[in-house]
Amino acid sequence: MELHVTRWKRYGHDRLYANLPDGTAVGWADVTTGDITVLRAEHRDDVIAVLTKHLQNLTEPVPSGRARESQARPVLPPLTPADDLAANPPGQSLRDLLDESGPGLMERVVSRLLGRPSEWDRWRKGLAGERRVGAELNRLGRQGWRALHSIPLANKVDIDHLLIGPGGVFNINTKHHDKRAVWVGDDSVKVDHGKPAPYARKSRAEAKRVARVLERYCDFPIRVEPVLVFVGVTELKVVATQLDVRVYQERQVSALAPLSGVLTADQVEQVYSVARHRQAWAQA
Repeated sequence: MELHVTRWKRYGHDRLYANLPDGTAVGWADVTTGDITVLRAEHRDDVIAVLTKHLQNLTEPVPSGRARESQARPVLPPLTPADDLAANPPGQSLRDLLDESGPGLMERVVSRLLGRPSEWDRWRKGLAGERRVGAELNRLGRQGWRALHSIPLANKVDIDHLLIGPGGVFNINTKHHDKRAVWVGDDSVKVDHGKPAPYARKSRAEAKRVARVLERYCDFPIRVEPVLVFVGVTELKVVATQLDVRVYQERQVSALAPLSGVLTADQVEQVYSVARHRQAWAQA
């Protein structure tokens, strides 16, 4: 089996990755320590052979044993019930907004009489959408996936859902457009042929933000894939040529269930333990 080796430097890491021809990583070596990690047991001998050879050919020396880390990795404090985001139901942030700033009875009556949609109506619609998608994601627990909802970030924004499992980490953004037709391009989305909205571009940026937080506390690189999930639409047309953002209707998120080979069971638990900790996101 021919393996391709690529070098990866990011966030203080320096690694060599052994990849299958289709790009799947099957092992990696820490350039600093010389330690080799095998991700696919069936390729163990090939991984060790090719990575050992590349380590020996590096111009800089590779120290034997575990070298002193150049920077201390931050450690989160013990998890308390107040900091445990696993307790958040889908749509928790929107529910809090409605409880704190929602309209009174008179405001609701006036808005309905005038047929004028309000910000609160959008919040309620968003809440219903997140609950529906959250219910679909929670069902994936039987396949070894962990779902988190309403992860608060700085500046009063939040991540709708985060799905962590054997197939990787997925940052999921829910959009509720009931009885509307949706068109998805490379960077924008149109609802009923309306003004383009930068859903795809923002989804990519949010996924990168999530990856920075997780890699700050985890000792391995983490790719976070952005996902857009549309709720209640009558039609969903995807014409994007760059397929780095996955696009689904709410019932289609189950397509993520059989994905595997990206994270080991131990890595899933490590990522989940970081992601569920409120303080990990405090400065995100």
